[in-house]
Amino acid sequence: MHGMFDVDLNYASSRAQELGDMLRRRRESLDPNSLGLSRSGRIRTPGLRREEVATRAAIGITWYTKLEQGRPIKVSPRVLRSVAQALDFTDVETEHLFRLAGLSASPLSAPSSVCEPLSASSQAILDQLCPYPALIQTKRYNIRGFNEAYCRLVGVNLNAIPPEDRNCIYLALINPAWRASLVNPEEVVANMAALFRASMGEHLDDPLWERQLERYLAASEHFRTTWQQYQLRGVENMVKLFRAPDGSILTLQSNNWWSTPGHNDRMIVYTPVNDESAAGLKAMMKRKRAW
Repeated sequence: MHGMFDVDLNYASSRAQELGDMLRRRRESLDPNSLGLSRSGRIRTPGLRREEVATRAAIGITWYTKLEQGRPIKVSPRVLRSVAQALDFTDVETEHLFRLAGLSASPLSAPSSVCEPLSASSQAILDQLCPYPALIQTKRYNIRGFNEAYCRLVGVNLNAIPPEDRNCIYLALINPAWRASLVNPEEVVANMAALFRASMGEHLDDPLWERQLERYLAASEHFRTTWQQYQLRGVENMVKLFRAPDGSILTLQSNNWWSTPGHNDRMIVYTPVNDESAAGLKAMMKRKRAW
């Protein structure tokens, strides 16, 4: 027991030292003039002074000095974000800084609650996949992009849905047409709830994730009951059952690809597992739209 505890302490100390080294190197590399800091007299050391960083971050010089010296002190996300801003860190650098501090990654600029528009090249890929239904979604299940086949599969014209409501879990809870396309909607919701809970563990105290969860809980008693069961799942390629507009059952394999660094956006393509489902997808695309 003592040996394992010593290893944990050594690891924490090593990360604190690396964090301090990261701060010091960035501080020494910055140009005071480019940051609008006027200097008088002879400059003996390169970069910024520690007190200048502390002032820019609105924190105490003693506290910042301890942080840069790699001492194992407790730091809040808000304060660490201020230090990152004071040292002009990029989002990637800020994420690394947070991980060294043992905190959930937090970029400098707060992410929007509404998805960024999909690039033209990504949309072209989705469109070329027809008649295979395909979409790109975030970890919070917000839909960033989709093709015509996916709209037909779930029976919903997503172009007519407000961007803030384009969310797979939310629509599976409140949209009748979406739910009707699922052969086993309660099981699908339970699986997505378990996936959402597992991903949310990486974003504790993130207000966007908290607001998303509150919306799910408010929308469905079934989701509230499922959430209380504390089930966890990881993303995997699964066979799923959908009900086509003509009432036939489509048996489709979900195929997952991650389309951005950090595994934030996931592209899902549904492919048929048998000849009947392949024919069903083609017939679905030829049928008149329900909207």
